[in-house]
Amino acid sequence: MPDTPAVHVGPGERKDLEEAVRRAGGRVTALDDADAVVWAAGPGELPDLPDSVRWVQLPSAGIESWFSAGRVDRDRTWTSAAGAYSEAVAEHAVALLLAGVRGLAFSARARTWDAEASAAPQTTLRGSTVAIIGAGGIGRAMIPALTALGATVLAVTRRGRDVPGAAETLPADRVEEVWGRADHVVLAAPATSGTKALVGAEQLAALGPRGWLVNIARGSLVDTGALADALSRGAIAGAALDVTDPEPLPDDHPLWSEPRALITPHVANPPQLQTGGLAARVGENVRRFAAGEELVGVVDVDAGY
Repeated sequence: MPDTPAVHVGPGERKDLEEAVRRAGGRVTALDDADAVVWAAGPGELPDLPDSVRWVQLPSAGIESWFSAGRVDRDRTWTSAAGAYSEAVAEHAVALLLAGVRGLAFSARARTWDAEASAAPQTTLRGSTVAIIGAGGIGRAMIPALTALGATVLAVTRRGRDVPGAAETLPADRVEEVWGRADHVVLAAPATSGTKALVGAEQLAALGPRGWLVNIARGSLVDTGALADALSRGAIAGAALDVTDPEPLPDDHPLWSEPRALITPHVANPPQLQTGGLAARVGENVRRFAAGEELVGVVDVDAGY
């Protein structure tokens, strides 16, 4: 590894990322001379990489589009931004869950202060069990807030290693157990072939009529038809979604008029909150690259994230 890595930042001029490279001991260079690339756009804009590039930093935590485009190879190390935006997304997830259990999905639609509006169904997180499926950076950032509100957290991770703050951690191959044990479920897992339609009619039925489903991961994790049906029948208390399938959700989709659905338009990680998180990740990884240390957010090519 070079002591002063040559890093290409693109596309165009990104002064914040270039400054992060320099502060970490790297130098910004043209692509043809680069040891590493920091890329702040999508896979379609990334040019062919010279053989000298040994590491590519991607701008997003979810990188399924990079695999779909065939851009992630085994010739170099790729790192995602997984964990770089955890606090912002975790905050949004907790806000969605609180809004759901406290009846805001109903009250926010009211146009008069009448008995119906004041009778919006409400419960509390205190004393409840919240399962986080995919307890990585975002899920772990949620746990202190949830436990402070009096909830017990059941975490699901790929291998089932203990997650700090969770009462119990289950491996991914036992995920079906959480639906009957949790009062509410938050989806924070990556989108892979193994998580596609992870939530269907059977899982929603097991969650039951008092449970809220929160999805801040990817819309593909949920069978949208099964969810719309469960909501219309009151099979679950509600769903709070920052992501949908399809996305964007068509204007005439029934979920928009479903009183048990609370939808935000994929804004858990808004642009104004992304810049600092990505710059911090770039700086840390440039420092590690220069020192020959393991990088943060290394992509597992076989797992797809």
